[in-house]
Amino acid sequence: MLTLADVAKSYGTRELFANVSLFIARTDRLGLVGPNGAGKSTLFNLILGEETPDAGIIEWERGADFGFLPQESAPVGDETIIGIATNGAKLDLAGDDDEDYDIDWTLEPRARKILAGLGFKDPDMDEPAKSFSGGWIMRAHLARLLVSEPALLLLDEPTNHLDLEALLWLQDYLTRYPGGLVLISHDRAFLNTLCNGILELRSRTLHKYTGNYDDYLEQKEARYEQQLALYKSQQREIAHQQKFVDRFGAKASLATRAKSKEKHIERLKDDAIESPEEREARINVRFPQPARSGLKVADLSHVDQAYGDHVVYRDLNYSVERGDKIVLVGPNGAGKSTLLKILADVVPINAGTRELGANVTFGYFAQNRAENLRLNATVFDNVMELRTAQNDLTEGKVRSILGAFLFRKDDVFKKVSVLSGGEKSRLALARMLVDPPNFLLMDEPTTHLDIPSIDALIRALKSFSGTLIFISHDVYFIRQLAEKVLHVHSGRLTPYAGDYDYYLDKSRAGDERAALTAGFTQARPEQKPAVSAKPKPDFKARKAVKKERQAELRRLRTAVGEAEERIAKLEAQQAELTAALEDPATYEEAGKAQHLNRELTVVTDMLGAANQDWEEAATQLAELEAS
Repeated sequence: MLTLADVAKSYGTRELFANVSLFIARTDRLGLVGPNGAGKSTLFNLILGEETPDAGIIEWERGADFGFLPQESAPVGDETIIGIATNGAKLDLAGDDDEDYDIDWTLEPRARKILAGLGFKDPDMDEPAKSFSGGWIMRAHLARLLVSEPALLLLDEPTNHLDLEALLWLQDYLTRYPGGLVLISHDRAFLNTLCNGILELRSRTLHKYTGNYDDYLEQKEARYEQQLALYKSQQREIAHQQKFVDRFGAKASLATRAKSKEKHIERLKDDAIESPEEREARINVRFPQPARSGLKVADLSHVDQAYGDHVVYRDLNYSVERGDKIVLVGPNGAGKSTLLKILADVVPINAGTRELGANVTFGYFAQNRAENLRLNATVFDNVMELRTAQNDLTEGKVRSILGAFLFRKDDVFKKVSVLSGGEKSRLALARMLVDPPNFLLMDEPTTHLDIPSIDALIRALKSFSGTLIFISHDVYFIRQLAEKVLHVHSGRLTPYAGDYDYYLDKSRAGDERAALTAGFTQARPEQKPAVSAKPKPDFKARKAVKKERQAELRRLRTAVGEAEERIAKLEAQQAELTAALEDPATYEEAGKAQHLNRELTVVTDMLGAANQDWEEAATQLAELEAS
């Protein structure tokens, strides 16, 4: 469907990648990973045609189309939510064009169904998009892609703007999506569920791994160890041979052998095994251990909380003890974020009391990172403003803290307003290092963080000696940290005195991810629809069915013919490349064999995909002709 062959891209003197070759088939579900700055977004831009490669080719199969969801949405005009989802298409029921009638008839109902899955209420769909937040507009654009069903979906952090219920719906929808998929995501469970391959962009090279994200981690470690062993072995051999040359090269009786050894060393260097790349720079988070609090950290007594007519809590009583590491779970809108805000004294309570224990200091990590940051100030100033007589911040100390969060050199003078979501999250965490609280309240702390950064945060919070209450939809993050679970539903708090697996077992919540929003209310049994007599199709409908069958026959016959042509062409290329690799002259030219091997890999992948396309089209054609 999509071929990249020997693609290279540089910006000035900085080479992002070189000799990138890849074939993406219609059945591929690929996760794109790599350290920040490796070029993931640039690779997407090249595929989209928004940038041009310095070398190599990017070629789409005829008839293949794509849909792209960026991290941030473009400004909207006067279109409605349903208008975005249907890409502005209108139903034309008044005209006589039967084809337009058949094409448009299901478009809007399908769009409304997808919008509902992504969390929109039916009345919202006809409202102007500009009346919604950026996150909800992104959902409308995601719906537009799903409605159009392109051959290849390119998604950049598609879960960032979704609550858990919408995320689970999207995950289920994408498992049944008929096209190919390439996605950038920090959500490990999302990648594990959807991907049958992982692309890692690192050190100017694209590596492909089979399986999901967990499989990739195992294969990557094995590959690293294998290459390291081969590299060390070759270096030992070169050192051993060089030692002989250095010792006996000047002796006439051994000069011939020394010369032979020198040539052998040159051959080894020409075919040198590359040193495995250095491990990527990663966040080095370690919270300074805060002052010890009293045993009772916080106490809520007879608390009432409402937003207008919507009552969230009535007569709420709850206590937090020193050292607790608690995750809040429950349905959307149950009051999890409100509970954090009550504990953090961010919202005033309507009635009751909130009391902190002796020597308690708290830090609130809001889901909207901008709540904690000054957007018009620099990264450096957002940390330096926390200076007090007690912490004695200096410029060097601030730079050291920011460096641990990957803000290096001139990055510290960037305005916060231009930072990415991940950078804002890292900055908010960096601020906490300056004056660490002993009571930490975190609402979706992993949002916008990449996977290495999430792992670093887990390491830091595991060693944190204070008290932690958090909300997250990242099951891996929860499993690593939560020692207790607090289920929130209908204004009631149900504690589980064990980790997440204990909660799953005791609550019988079932699926580990769906359990995060489980309400444990008895669902009503589904009502079977009443059976009604099936109306007889009219002449117009029968004519439309016949027309659709003929069009499908033509499409399948064309697909079979095109696949056969591709197979013949690729088989000829495969034979030519194989013959070249069997020719001894190939190995006299440095790097030629390596280049041919890469080409052969791409052609072989394309041939396998072409054969699969032919089999699918031929099978469908035979079934349709026989019907």
